[in-house]
Parts: sequence; structure tokens; C-alpha cells
Amino acid sequence: MTWFNRQSRLVQILLLLIPVVNWITEIIVRWSTYLKKGGLIRLIVCIIVTIFGIVFGWIDLVWVLLFKKLLLQ
Repeated sequence: MTWFNRQSRLVQILLLLIPVVNWITEIIVRWSTYLKKGGLIRLIVCIIVTIFGIVFGWIDLVWVLLFKKLLLQ
């Protein structure tokens, strides 16, 4: 998560805009955050992202554009 937040806004948007790349980015960021911090909500989000990652990545793209952070982080 800290790696993703340290990237420029343009790089974050590009990572979330490209379909397969956004899924991989979502999986890495979400699971690493869950492994570090734990929590039931994070686990549920990780499972959802693993299954529906591309769609969730585009939702996160809009969220990053509006609020400069990932949804539910």
C-alpha cells in the first residue's frame, strides 16, 4: 500500500486504468495491506478483489481521481 501511495497520481491512474494491470495491482496492494494490518473488512475486500478485480480496479480508479486514495483503505 505504501508503494502505491508513493507513486505519482499519473502512475496510480495508469496502473488502475489498464485492465489486467489494475487487477494485479489491486491484488498485490489489498493482500499486502491485509497481511500487515488484518481485519475482517480487509479480508472481505481482498476476496472480492481477487474475484472481481478488474471491475473493482475501475471503481478504485474513479475513487483515486476523486479522493486520492483507494476505496476502503
